[in-house]
Order: sequence, then structure tokens, then C-alpha cells
Amino acid sequence: MNKIISAFAIGILFGVGLTIAQMVNPAKVLSFLDLAGNWDPSLAFVMGGGAGVAAVGYRLVLRRSRPILADAFQVPTRTDLDARLILGGALFGIGWGIAGLCPGPALAVLALGRSEAMIFVLAMVSGFALFELYDRVLTKRK
Repeated sequence: MNKIISAFAIGILFGVGLTIAQMVNPAKVLSFLDLAGNWDPSLAFVMGGGAGVAAVGYRLVLRRSRPILADAFQVPTRTDLDARLILGGALFGIGWGIAGLCPGPALAVLALGRSEAMIFVLAMVSGFALFELYDRVLTKRK
């Protein structure tokens, strides 16, 4: 039960942070991505701050022998770049550039009941399902 409560609290904190930082405002995000037009660099500070906090957090947390609410850390071990990673990153960036939303902010906006977030989340979940189907077909061929 503690895992569920902590995950919920962290999710709420994340959503509040995204809202305060204006990451839930597609117009703000698209202005940040528009380097050749009316560029708004303010989200770079948000992302830089998040990366800095995460870097310090990882250093502190990984000194522990195990997480507080789990049996072991789940840290990625792969460091190589493969086609799936590059294609996934490209699709993420294209979607972010088209909609001005990415998964985290879209879920925060979804809580507000905005129709564009509902459409985005439906498209995102459909993409997840299509990838699962595609991946299963590829896995069976190997």
C-alpha cells in the first residue's frame, strides 16, 4: 500500500510541477520548439533544473543498498544506441512538435478534462497498442 500511496503523491507532485512550469501549455511548448520564429527559451531552464535535480538525486539515492519501497534498484544497463531507441526518440520528438504535449504533461492536462489532451492520450495509447502488436509479430519471426 505504501508503494501506491507514494506513487500517487509523486505523480501529483510531478503534475503540479509540470503545471507551474507551463509544460502543460501546448502554445508555450511549441514556442520553445520554434527556434527560427518566436522562440521562448524559458522551458530550457525548466528542463535544465529538472536534469540537475535528477542528477543529484541519482547520486544520493544510488548510495543506498536498496530503495525504500522496493527490493532492488531498476537501473538501465544498456548504453548502446540501436534503431528502436533512435526511432522511438524521433517519434517522440515529432509528436511533441506536432501536439505541443508529451506523455507526462498530457496526463496532467487530461485531469483538467481538455479535449485535445483526450485525443492525444487516445492516440498515444493506440500507438502503444500498435507497437505491442508489431513487436509481437517481429518477435515471432525471429
